[in-house]
Amino acid sequence: MWNIWILVIYSTLLCLCRSSAIEVDYDPKALTSMGNMWPDLIQKVKDGGLDAVETYIFWNAHEPIRRQYNFEGNLDFVKFFKLVQEAGLYGILRLGPYVCAEWNYGGFPVWLNNIEGIELRTDNEIYKNEMRIFVTKIVDMCKEAELFASQGGPIILAQIENEYGNIMWAYKDKGVAYVNWCAEMAAAQNIGVPWIICQQQSAPPPIVTFAAFFYSFFVIGFIMVNDVFFYRLAHAMDPHRPAEDLAYSVAHFFQAGGVLINYYMYHGGTNFGRTSGGPFITTSYDYDYNNLHASDPIGTTYDAPLDEFGNLNQPKYGHLKQLHAAIKVGERVLTNGTATTKVYGNGVELTTYTNSITGESFCFLSNNNQIEEATVVLEEGNIFVVPAWSVSILGGCNKEIFNTAKVNTQTSIMVKKQMDDETAKLSWMWTPETIKDTLLGQGIFTARQLLEQKRVTSDVSDYLWYMASFDVNGTSWKDASSGQVLYAYVNGHLIGSQSGYAFQFKNPVSLMPGTNNLTLLSVTVGLQNYGQFFDKGPEGLNGGPVVLTDNKNVTIDLSSNTWKYKIGLNDEAERLHDPKSPHARLQFSSEFLELFIGMPMTEFKAPPGTDPVVVDLQGMGKGHAWINGNSIGRFWPARITDSNGCGTECDYRGKYNERKCLSNCGNPSQRWYHVPRSFLNDDNNTLILFEEMGGNPSQVSFQTVTVGSICANVSEGNTLELSCQGGQTSQIKFASFGDPQGKCGSFQKGSCDADLSISYLEKECVGRKRCSIDVSDATFGSTECANFTKRLAVEAIC
Repeated sequence: MWNIWILVIYSTLLCLCRSSAIEVDYDPKALTSMGNMWPDLIQKVKDGGLDAVETYIFWNAHEPIRRQYNFEGNLDFVKFFKLVQEAGLYGILRLGPYVCAEWNYGGFPVWLNNIEGIELRTDNEIYKNEMRIFVTKIVDMCKEAELFASQGGPIILAQIENEYGNIMWAYKDKGVAYVNWCAEMAAAQNIGVPWIICQQQSAPPPIVTFAAFFYSFFVIGFIMVNDVFFYRLAHAMDPHRPAEDLAYSVAHFFQAGGVLINYYMYHGGTNFGRTSGGPFITTSYDYDYNNLHASDPIGTTYDAPLDEFGNLNQPKYGHLKQLHAAIKVGERVLTNGTATTKVYGNGVELTTYTNSITGESFCFLSNNNQIEEATVVLEEGNIFVVPAWSVSILGGCNKEIFNTAKVNTQTSIMVKKQMDDETAKLSWMWTPETIKDTLLGQGIFTARQLLEQKRVTSDVSDYLWYMASFDVNGTSWKDASSGQVLYAYVNGHLIGSQSGYAFQFKNPVSLMPGTNNLTLLSVTVGLQNYGQFFDKGPEGLNGGPVVLTDNKNVTIDLSSNTWKYKIGLNDEAERLHDPKSPHARLQFSSEFLELFIGMPMTEFKAPPGTDPVVVDLQGMGKGHAWINGNSIGRFWPARITDSNGCGTECDYRGKYNERKCLSNCGNPSQRWYHVPRSFLNDDNNTLILFEEMGGNPSQVSFQTVTVGSICANVSEGNTLELSCQGGQTSQIKFASFGDPQGKCGSFQKGSCDADLSISYLEKECVGRKRCSIDVSDATFGSTECANFTKRLAVEAIC
């Protein structure tokens, strides 16, 4: 018998922070050094009405070196699933081991590329053997810990591969053979629970397929991954998916007969270190977090129901919580009844689920029209008004218990607070990155070709130096093809830089008669993580060409010259980012004020309290940041988004796409970076930045994230829950029960208003962490309003 499952996804390194899993989806990636956040996040998932937590297993994190495994700390997925079970939830194991997930190299360890004869994600015996070994190891660990439901554990489903159906055509017959092998290999593991696969149109038995998209007006395999938002790139604006539209798609899925919905992502989080995929995916996996604020014309919410730090993203969290509760009212009928659908026309449909044994019924009344609301008279004479692009859930098919377009939960306005005392001031020291060796062409090894970057570096560093010497007579250098980021030096002088993907770098330069030195620094910003043959890249110069062209268009191709190579930076090798590294501090000086390639360092006190901490890197260019030796990821505030494309309003009606409801135009894609309190000491802390293109650390500051104010606009007949999420309500700025006008931040009284509105809210809520208000005449008294549904509008200061 099927049950209704509402899940969460965590996708990161068991980080429950940009990590993945609820069927709804949690991202463990974000859990780096954040295992102490797991219990709190799991409880919030449960409180939100979810039933299962899902996590990826990242092959490159667990087996960074072939046959050398790591399951400690935040990589302890066994502990994670046991915590899930202790909370009374189920688990889903997304084993992959290809996972995509906007994760570096899709979760593959780069050492796979260095095995002779290997081809990834196809019918290749060498690759299949490596995949079988890893999958079997994870399954055996789960069995040993008795994690599968067949053993009494929490894991009810396991996933093999991921989204292969989207690209299988490129692998032709070998792709078909590979996915059939995946099914056979998985089934042979005998785990006692079903295996699933994502985006596989014809999954081989016994694998159950499921789909991933924004909407499902029909059901594939009864399971769906619902994309809560769209991930952010280092040059892109912030896409926002309204709570009304997300709830509409979820309700429609259950109306169509679905039984398991997976939110991707229910919890966003942070991809620390170099774990973000590429190219150019930011560390923040909570796309709208960084720049929304109370004055934003589009809104004030983040996009994941639980934000990057685990705060409740209201109203999305609360709206979905009410939706989940409404669906579960009809769970017995939905899982044991039969469905009939009546089409009224103009996009309106009524789906009735009936249990023939008990006589119970449960209905979904949907209006798929994007513009017009619908008034529907059911056979029993009940009249329902259904807003455009919404679904009403009818308990007993005679009472509306939820409508996806009617948001009756609070909106939380998050603010960032700077420390205002002397401890907030940062004093900087600096050390330059020494590059004299590479500018002089001093490499570690040579090759008579331009090599592909990740195969050379094994992804131990973002940086690879390409160096060549050549003799010319008055020729000018003009052309080099590359990918991601390139810095070009001729005879020790920077002649330019460029970023993008598969771009051409062209720059004229005067050369000296005789021998000249060409030094190219290629930089990756996350390895590719998706697409057919994504593993082949290329990254770096990868064959070029690198050519010289003189004024007479005579071209000399240097691609096959002898090239010298050096992996990484000198400061990386000396671990200057780690304050515990021997002699690291001895290399820092306070006499340098300007940055080019080098490291600024400062000490600071941890902000008091328990609110999440961020570091504002405004003024910096591009590079990498560490707190007490812990990487908080790559930064690139100098990369500014397009100034066009952001609207003043966000209409939830109509199909969502990543170009809809954009915000943050003309700003850095990411400016604030998450600093887990588990990274911080009680006394002194050290922030070290590596700046590769120039920046000014004088604007850098540490801030905390907290709820600044809350507001709501709730119709009568509902209960309004107000909470400052740990803080207390200090003031009721506005309250009106009647027909209040405006929106959050600009409410005004309408033509009628209950006299007791403000005084009642002050009595019940001020000085308290939370309060519950019955929105009705019985609470606020007569309003002498006309015959319409009244509303309570509230704005409070935390």
